[in-house]
Amino acid sequence: MAVAVFDVHYEGENAYAACVVADDWSADSVAISFHCSVPVVQDYQSGEFYRRELPALLAVLNLIDRPLSALVVDGYVWLSDDGRPGLGARLFEAIGNGTPVVGIAKTAFEGARFARQVLRGTSQRPLFVTAAGIDAGHAAALVASMSGPSRIPMLVKAVDTLARQGSGGSIRLQL
Repeated sequence: MAVAVFDVHYEGENAYAACVVADDWSADSVAISFHCSVPVVQDYQSGEFYRRELPALLAVLNLIDRPLSALVVDGYVWLSDDGRPGLGARLFEAIGNGTPVVGIAKTAFEGARFARQVLRGTSQRPLFVTAAGIDAGHAAALVASMSGPSRIPMLVKAVDTLARQGSGGSIRLQL
């Protein structure tokens, strides 16, 4: 079943939410992509990133009309080993705890020592993987299996590019 990878880019008063959907975790191409623009509702607050990003993620998620096996966010699902929720956990809750959410963070977050570290390609800098609705070890193995030769998986790069385009509307991305 399909996996969806999300990202949000900010420009002025707007958030540009993007999603790329692939047929599975190891897919080397995007099946379909979605993109939308929403007004920024909150300023950035450390540890409460979800207040800024969650509305944009939900807006683009509502454009998807196919079943998904997992949602992947750029960031943390959990912010501490005692269960302090991050963006991914807030998304998991907002969608009714039904579809697993995997967080892929590029930088270490203080207090998130429990995050599974994944080395990809020849990079010596890990990705930090957390998850809700799926075992974190299994989620880390899925992230390790994602297509692309470098530290950042191809699908994560694709959604970042799409979010930065900021053109609004739903478009198809060709890779």
